[in-house]
Parts: sequence; structure tokens; C-alpha cells
Amino acid sequence: MQLRVARLCLDCEEVHDDYQCPVCASDQFTYLTRWVPVPERRQRPRPAPAPSKELEAYRRLIHGEPEPPKGRFLARALVGLGAAGVVGLFLGGRRARSSSDGDPGSGEK
Repeated sequence: MQLRVARLCLDCEEVHDDYQCPVCASDQFTYLTRWVPVPERRQRPRPAPAPSKELEAYRRLIHGEPEPPKGRFLARALVGLGAAGVVGLFLGGRRARSSSDGDPGSGEK
């Protein structure tokens, strides 16, 4: 009987590897490995898997770590240029209207 599958009956303390105790037919058991450590069967330990990109994304979400700055400078520059363009349209439109309203050479009387 292998230690990994050995079970201890909780009613009569019989060691077995069946689903029911062969002595008292009880199905109340616990594995012996709970108290007796089992040595590793592998000669070499299994290599740790490389962390995937999805795992790193979930870790950032859970721990609240900021996302690495990719293109942040470019995005901020585009927003700044857009804001400057909107301000330029408003100011440029007022200048054109104010110069045409009070211009004596415009032909309007």
C-alpha cells in the first residue's frame, strides 16, 4: 500500500486503501499524509512556469499597480495640441469678427 493512498478509519483506527473500512464498513476516514510527510517522487523538481502577460495584468488589477507608461507622452501631447487648436479657433474667430465689424474699408454703411 502506498502512503499517498493510505487511509485511517476514524471509527476503528484501521489503515486501509478502500472507499470503506474493511473491518467496520465505515466511510469516515482521513488520509495518513495529513500527519506523515510524503517525500517527493520526482528526481528533479518541476520548473516554475514563466508568468504570462494575462497573469501580470490580473496582478496589476488586484494590487492596484499602475499600468506601465506606454505612449503616455504622445497621448498628452495630442490632448494639448487639441486644446490649443480649440482655443485658437475661438480666439482667431473673434479677431476676424472684430476686425471686420469696425473696419472702415469693408464697404458696409
